[in-house]
Amino acid sequence: MNETTFQIHDDIHQPTPKMVRVWDPLVRMFHWGLAGSFAIAFLTEDDLLALHVWAGYLILGLIFIRVLWGFIGTRHARWSDFVKQPAEIFTYLKAAIRSRAARYLGHNPAGGAMVVALMLSVTFTGLSGLAVYGAQELSGPMAPLLSGLSEGWAHALEDIHEVVANLALLLILLHLAGVALASLQHRENLVRAMITGLKRSGTQ
Repeated sequence: MNETTFQIHDDIHQPTPKMVRVWDPLVRMFHWGLAGSFAIAFLTEDDLLALHVWAGYLILGLIFIRVLWGFIGTRHARWSDFVKQPAEIFTYLKAAIRSRAARYLGHNPAGGAMVVALMLSVTFTGLSGLAVYGAQELSGPMAPLLSGLSEGWAHALEDIHEVVANLALLLILLHLAGVALASLQHRENLVRAMITGLKRSGTQ
């Protein structure tokens, strides 16, 4: 029996990596619910106003629940677990560029910063959309405050809404690129992890 045979035999009997649950059901439902709601809102902006508005309401509701869960939820769902100082974020990014970034069981520092940026941009998109809805359609919770707004200001609100929606889309694309890069560098499928909630244990 030669060395190659021994190598094959050893590979067959390599232990399966231990999997641990990282993302709880609420985090996963929030993630995919927000992604779907934003996609619906973005694609129906000009054609299906009612669907567009209800997708916006759902987005704001999901954000509200996630903010609360960040204080009372499971370990890796909490803000304290993944919101890092700017210096730590930049250090991680420099290491990632050199393919030397450490693996984190939860969100890495850059991923945590992206979570915050995405939630802020999507929240501002939803709130500005409510303002537009109130000013132009005289509907929604902001209508009593904005129903008397001039046409010029109403159009300005619409422009702001479109700008922040496009900014949110840009951040989503950067988020997808970051997920792909981290998946390749650490040899794990982060998309599947957000579906199953499971990741390889440890930080290697």
